[in-house]
Amino acid sequence: MIYCGIDWAERTHDVALVDDSGQLLAKRHITDDAVGYKVLLDLLAEYGDTEENPIPVAIGTSRGLVVAVLRTGKRQVFAINPMAAARYRDRHSVSRKKSDPGDALVLANVLRTDMHAHRPLPQDSDLARAVCVLARAQQDATWNRQQISNQLRSLLREYYPSALADFEPWKNGLCRREAHELLKTAPTPTRAARLTRTQLQAALKRAGRQRGIEAEADRLREIFRADWAHQPSLVEDALGQQMLALLVQLEAACTAADNLAEAVEETFPQHPDVEIILSFPGLGIQLGARVLAETGDDRNRFAAARGLKAYAGASPITRASGKKSSVTRRWVKNDRLNHVGYLWAFSAITASPGAKAHYRRRRDGHGDWHAAAQRNLFNRMLGQLYHCLQHGQLFDEAIAFPAAASADVVVA
Repeated sequence: MIYCGIDWAERTHDVALVDDSGQLLAKRHITDDAVGYKVLLDLLAEYGDTEENPIPVAIGTSRGLVVAVLRTGKRQVFAINPMAAARYRDRHSVSRKKSDPGDALVLANVLRTDMHAHRPLPQDSDLARAVCVLARAQQDATWNRQQISNQLRSLLREYYPSALADFEPWKNGLCRREAHELLKTAPTPTRAARLTRTQLQAALKRAGRQRGIEAEADRLREIFRADWAHQPSLVEDALGQQMLALLVQLEAACTAADNLAEAVEETFPQHPDVEIILSFPGLGIQLGARVLAETGDDRNRFAAARGLKAYAGASPITRASGKKSSVTRRWVKNDRLNHVGYLWAFSAITASPGAKAHYRRRRDGHGDWHAAAQRNLFNRMLGQLYHCLQHGQLFDEAIAFPAAASADVVVA
């Protein structure tokens, strides 16, 4: 048995091959381009790598072109956490020396000694990986949009509270096009107080508003012309320039989030698992795509539902030592999937009577706080999703929450 370790970098990679006894068979320093990838594949083939019996590879990343090249065929690629690799490095040397060729050798020895304790990259389909790219990008764009929106709101509180009062009744206030047009038209409260009804109506029309323009313009004008505290004029103008710079970033973030959401809506419905995922209460296109992105479509990735629950951070973890024992929530988890879990559980409470009954039972019967009850509901529904995907079944409310279904029958 031959094992390969690759210490990757931005421009070059170090490769090491070892046998069952730990003997170093070969090492190479390759470039991060097509020529270097060919050298790597030729080196693996020289030591017996075939399509039927590929050499397993350990590398410190799960992304990039070198990983894409290695994942062709049936080869198992193991993404080793750098912190774990550092612990293995201490097993072979106490001097704390470190080198890239030495790290490649350490990674190869990780597979030689403990390959059974590490999980290879899942064999997801290309469509699932495409959904993963788009869903994660849309999630990042949404977080970035919220971060810039919070920065803009904090700035407006310093010198322009009338704008916040104007946008408060609107859903997604600072992210709406009407808010952007009004802020560009009047970047300071002094200029906003001088806006006429015609100018306000024109700004709303440029933003795409079609109904209630006159009434909304009157409301905005009344708030803008109310008595508000002001910064000195020079300071106010400077803050207005800062606000316009932030507004440009916010508009770009909003556009990116919307475009990526449209891309997800086009790609995700093409996946064969979409019908099962969307049959669950609380899951729409965007949340469903994020669930698929983090769980994948490799049915052999998790041996049981509890593995998926632990991966998502939904199941609790027990720490026991001697007579002391504590049950707490997990800190090491997939943060993206865990974030989806809270949104999913929150939506499921209103979309499913059984989910709502389960949530109330956790709150009232077990004394859970809101977050703990949501996490418990997410844990249960994640297990149901695992079962449905494994057996190709749609979500069934009566089977998922039989206690709630039987209670409805008694009431009827």
